[in-house]
Amino acid sequence: MSPEFVIDIARKAIQTTLMIAAPMLLSGMIIGLLVSIFQAATQINEQTMTFIPKIVVVFLSLLIFAPWIMHTMIAFTMGIFESLASF
Repeated sequence: MSPEFVIDIARKAIQTTLMIAAPMLLSGMIIGLLVSIFQAATQINEQTMTFIPKIVVVFLSLLIFAPWIMHTMIAFTMGIFESLASF
């Protein structure tokens, strides 16, 4: 195994991890921004008001994107096994 091969696998692993985490992170960030805008507009400063909507939206986005996440993870894993078999 060459260092280039290992670096390429590490780069692909980081890229795949970011792609898989992006839908949940983005949806949590968007709902957090909307709730904070709502809180600023209504002057309701309840600390726990942001947690429930974020948890629900992140869970729903996980359910929606689960097939795509599994497909991406399986494709990445199969790519690693195929590249290891070619050595």
